[in-house]
Amino acid sequence: MEFGVFDHIEPVENLTLNQIYELRLQQLEIFDENGFYAYHLAEHHSPAVHSLAPSQNVFLAAASQRTSQLKLAPCVYVLPLHHPLRLIEEISMLDHLSGGRIEIGVGRGGVMEAYFWGQEADSETNYQRYLETLEILKTSLDKKLLTFKGKFNHFDELPMRLNPIQKPYPPMWYMRNAETAAIEKMNTVVVGTLESLKAETHRYKRVWESTHGTNSKTDQGTDPKVGLVVHMVIAETDEKAIELATPAWEQYRWNLAAPRRIEAEKRGLTQFQKSSDGSFGFVGDRPKNLPNRETRKDIEAEIERFDQQSKENDPTRLGGVALAGSPDSVRRYMEEYIETGANYFMCSFQWGNLSHDTAIKSIDLFTKYIMPQYK
Repeated sequence: MEFGVFDHIEPVENLTLNQIYELRLQQLEIFDENGFYAYHLAEHHSPAVHSLAPSQNVFLAAASQRTSQLKLAPCVYVLPLHHPLRLIEEISMLDHLSGGRIEIGVGRGGVMEAYFWGQEADSETNYQRYLETLEILKTSLDKKLLTFKGKFNHFDELPMRLNPIQKPYPPMWYMRNAETAAIEKMNTVVVGTLESLKAETHRYKRVWESTHGTNSKTDQGTDPKVGLVVHMVIAETDEKAIELATPAWEQYRWNLAAPRRIEAEKRGLTQFQKSSDGSFGFVGDRPKNLPNRETRKDIEAEIERFDQQSKENDPTRLGGVALAGSPDSVRRYMEEYIETGANYFMCSFQWGNLSHDTAIKSIDLFTKYIMPQYK
């Protein structure tokens, strides 16, 4: 089992932005020293409030100078919002600044975010932008001349002064849809419960083998990774961990969904309203001919569904996608995690209104009492 960290970098009460950044960089130094594989940073933009690093590349450039082993992995670049040439240049810069430690997460993002960005807010156009940018990345990151003619971009033998260290390009990740990830020969991250992780892991392995062959590797020659994001609080006792995690989970849920919904309601953006109960869909309708996945009505509804799937007789399984307990409880969870067949465990240590000190305590207990048993 390898271990990574997923992060949004959310607001923290009574801390300035530069203080939040500095404390998070201190956490990255700890991840680096303790053998975590990668730090995965999400991309979200205003009016969202739960991501204080909307330019992942800027923050990861700083992180590259504070770490030496930890992989640095945007998870994900929202490709429709990126100019492909600039993205190639910045990925190349980051790979050199970090000594070849950049990994690339890719995704389509949501149509509401595209709307606020000033783009077409329909799923099909959004998806075509994603596909075109991804094609340029995969075919041109190692090229000295960029030639491409598409619907949104046209380059004619443009000299490429920057290329990444890793060939043919840094490892790639795709979140949420295991089948898409397997077809595209990418690592994958599942968002959900242990039950959904087990199903998606089996699906991922089946599609990977049928598409690329048994025991085949990624384009970088490594075994493909599949894992789940686990929001966690670890304390000396279950009771203490649950006490800390319960209000943080409620704050996390609010941060993740409410600000964008409130802004959409205020502006009367009824095109994003998905049902008669007034819920708003951030991702939009599924583009045609894509592999199946569970469709999100909206983020709040998705989290509520995960909450209802959690084990009622185990209070440490907070909300189905969060874990709050002692090291012993975390070890019990790890045993179930291993049974899913996944080989990557993605922690989230600071979320909602959790403090830096609480996160550091969880990290300390996790690295001392959990990681050594499973690495």
